[in-house]
Amino acid sequence: MKILVTGGAGFIGSAVVRLAVARGHAVINLDALTYAACLDNVASVAGSNLYSFEQADIRDRAALDAVFARHRPDAVMHLAAESHVDRSIDGPGDFISTNITGTYTLLEAARAFWTAAGRPAGFRFHHISTDEVFGTLGPTGQFTEDTPYAPNSPYAASKAASDHLVRAWSETYGLPVVLTNCSNNYGPFHFPEKLIPVVILNALAGKPIPVYGRGENVRDWLFVEDHADALLCVLERGALGRSYNIGGENEARNIDLVRMICSLLDEMHPAGAPHDRLIRFVTDRPGHDARYAIDPSRIRNELGWRPSVTLEQGLRRTVRWYLDNPGWWQALQARSGVGQRLGVGA
Repeated sequence: MKILVTGGAGFIGSAVVRLAVARGHAVINLDALTYAACLDNVASVAGSNLYSFEQADIRDRAALDAVFARHRPDAVMHLAAESHVDRSIDGPGDFISTNITGTYTLLEAARAFWTAAGRPAGFRFHHISTDEVFGTLGPTGQFTEDTPYAPNSPYAASKAASDHLVRAWSETYGLPVVLTNCSNNYGPFHFPEKLIPVVILNALAGKPIPVYGRGENVRDWLFVEDHADALLCVLERGALGRSYNIGGENEARNIDLVRMICSLLDEMHPAGAPHDRLIRFVTDRPGHDARYAIDPSRIRNELGWRPSVTLEQGLRRTVRWYLDNPGWWQALQARSGVGQRLGVGA
């Protein structure tokens, strides 16, 4: 296939780009190169004749039309988004503009291209979203594809709105779409403002490791390379108009996750051990969802997909990657907001 990947220089998008090229797909990486993007993430495939890059903003209709006309993709995988909850609390406008208006603009460009091409039956628009659109869970239960939407942060609300736009374009215009909602991702190339990289890099620097509240919030952790595999599976074999929840089957409290990382660092980078002495509980995030958990039955039963990497395996691989790639993360630490406490504007 020839796949247009939006946000392909970001964390999850770059994992999709690398895997798609490795599997023989032609990939057009469309990215605006905002603060969280890094072309080093796709350096391993940049020399491939299956890879091309287009710097463009998904809110720029003329630029999108030109990209569609030039490359004529068989599918779109839409990952471009503002994604950091703390930033959405301090500055929700960028999230509304990129995640809602940008998705609308991309949908219209894709629909125009698909219509002009004679509505080819094999075309797909795959919208990638988050489990945060469903809100928060209590101590038990899991999100299914039928869970009512109840977003609690500006980020989650903007992604919920984008999900609804995609569904509407499918129902109203017949655009062939598939949707996925994933749990928390982690792994190599994770931008250093997110929890797991913050823990690793603060520990390496001997700085306090901040844990919101008492660390009781629970997340289901999905290794990013597993996620990329699931996304290509849904693109290729998912039923049109259907949504699929993608989970890691790896629930953990934040404080337990942090201690696991500290233990791995004690083993793999003993200088400064024990690293858990650096843990500091800090004021909680406003509107912090208590628990996310994915019921992955649909993607497992219909498409035969399930994660292959346990949390312990994935964390070990992730810590090893950060230890082996200081040049990558050191270059990003000067970017706006990195290393600062964000999300206290509420």
